[in-house]
Amino acid sequence: MPYELENRLVVGVASSALFDLEESDAFFREHGEEAYRKYQDERIDDHLQPGVAFPFIQRLLSLNDLRDSINPLVEVIVLSKNDPSTGLRVLRSVKAHDLAISRAIFTQGRAPYEYIEALSMSLFLSGNRADVDSATKMGYPAGHVLPSTAVYDSADPSLRIAFDFDGVLGDDESERIYKESGDLKKYHDYETANQNRALIPGPLKNLLQDLNLIQKLEEEKHHKDKTYTSRLRISLVTARNAPAHERAIRSLAEWDVTVNDAFFLGGIEKSKVLEVMRPHIFFDDQTTHLEPASSYVAGVHIPYGVANEGSPTNTVDLLAPVAEIDYEQAPANDGHRGVSPQGGNR
Repeated sequence: MPYELENRLVVGVASSALFDLEESDAFFREHGEEAYRKYQDERIDDHLQPGVAFPFIQRLLSLNDLRDSINPLVEVIVLSKNDPSTGLRVLRSVKAHDLAISRAIFTQGRAPYEYIEALSMSLFLSGNRADVDSATKMGYPAGHVLPSTAVYDSADPSLRIAFDFDGVLGDDESERIYKESGDLKKYHDYETANQNRALIPGPLKNLLQDLNLIQKLEEEKHHKDKTYTSRLRISLVTARNAPAHERAIRSLAEWDVTVNDAFFLGGIEKSKVLEVMRPHIFFDDQTTHLEPASSYVAGVHIPYGVANEGSPTNTVDLLAPVAEIDYEQAPANDGHRGVSPQGGNR
């Protein structure tokens, strides 16, 4: 029988998000395609080091112990523009780091995000802004992993995930009202008048829904075994405040999703909360909220909605630009870690 992807959380991750490919990328840029192939082959057992999204993916996969190993809760699939031969080092690195990832797609220069819907993915993570922009325009749940120097305790088994609301969990209807009017009172009046009408779900609502299913299994396990402590904790961190908070809460209830914590900050810098929380991943539609927290949070930009209209493709907005590699000249291998974003398409 075929392996079904329903009833599990499926995440697609580019090697640019999972591993630190800065050195490989620099070699590619200097020496070109053929030398790059030889370089990767000679270092096939020189395992790549963790990248920005690694702690999130590692902890997410650890939740598979909540269900039988033949029917895992979480399926992570590598999506890469590398060809199969240059992708071998990535898969050997996956094995070396003991990540339970066995499936990968290598498309030799073609956009791998075209397979997001076919593979029932709730999230696609990449270090390449152009790919994420294109996937988002096609209606797919995609996020651009930004440079980060955050360090997490490897002995801590918990997984902390934080979401912005407008443009991430919900659509940009309300945000558009404020952006177009610039009038906070008009925005609050609009939200009060519509507080009982749920927003249309945004790009990552289904991800939250899938995460809630995992939390329900954790609750069941705790009910059977009082010594078990839930590992997955989900937080909402939004610039909304009263009275606009009510519509957000009612929207979550209407969508039948939940969060453990909600921070309605009303203009207080989100980094103040994120520094205390230290989520393993934080999704926001504006880099102005992500950049100040880059030293203690793995930030993911969701380039969706009015906040991103007119923003140039292939940029990290307030961060340094990400270069684009022409695969017709050489196999692109993007990747970054730390504060220096690297180019490429992997």
